[in-house]
Amino acid sequence: MTFSAIQIKTGQDFGQNLARLKGRIVKSGDIVVAPEVVLTGFAYDRFEEAARFGQRALEELLPLSKERLICYTQIEKKGNEFFNIAKVLYQEKVLYEQPKVKLFKFGGETEYFTPGDMEQVRLFEVMGLKIGLLICFELRFIDMWQKLRGADLILLPAMWGKLRKRHFEQLSDALALMHQCFLIAANSANEDMAKSSAIIDPFGQAYRDDRKVLLHQEADLEKIKKMRRYMDVGL
Repeated sequence: MTFSAIQIKTGQDFGQNLARLKGRIVKSGDIVVAPEVVLTGFAYDRFEEAARFGQRALEELLPLSKERLICYTQIEKKGNEFFNIAKVLYQEKVLYEQPKVKLFKFGGETEYFTPGDMEQVRLFEVMGLKIGLLICFELRFIDMWQKLRGADLILLPAMWGKLRKRHFEQLSDALALMHQCFLIAANSANEDMAKSSAIIDPFGQAYRDDRKVLLHQEADLEKIKKMRRYMDVGL
């Protein structure tokens, strides 16, 4: 099985963002993660437009999930509230959705988004894997980590600032080690973002390359069993 992390910039032109994303997805492996709000950025001054665009973009992305699993987040409006929702697409359907629970107040998220509910955070199964998901800032919260217990793979779409680049790398590595699982982290490549996208195995070995817009790695899934036998912590 091949894992991929997309590490691209998000600009002001929503249509160009979608075109760039689609171009990278078609070159991706079996499971691919793209950065948080990759289609529009946070676009606080264009929220209604961003939400409408997200729904149109979803229809264009679904066909690309025919033979792969795709994970990203988009701005979505429900009633009069806006959410940052992770979408997991597979076999041309929305397989799983998870709204961001822990909003980053320093970036203004708490002023514009409604947080999701912790009860909506759960593992889901596909391709013979138990998969969990965190969105960016949620990486800092131990109660979110505990919701992922038993995961074989964790997906992490992010827009994490470069001032805390070391934190992103350390926490991503630690999360994979704690759960003895694979982790795919996809972070934005915008100038003020950390990059540091990674594919991390259950032994804590991380593949990162800030020069690349698309990271690929073949995943030996037997490593999950090997690590859990070697270092039995009750998973």
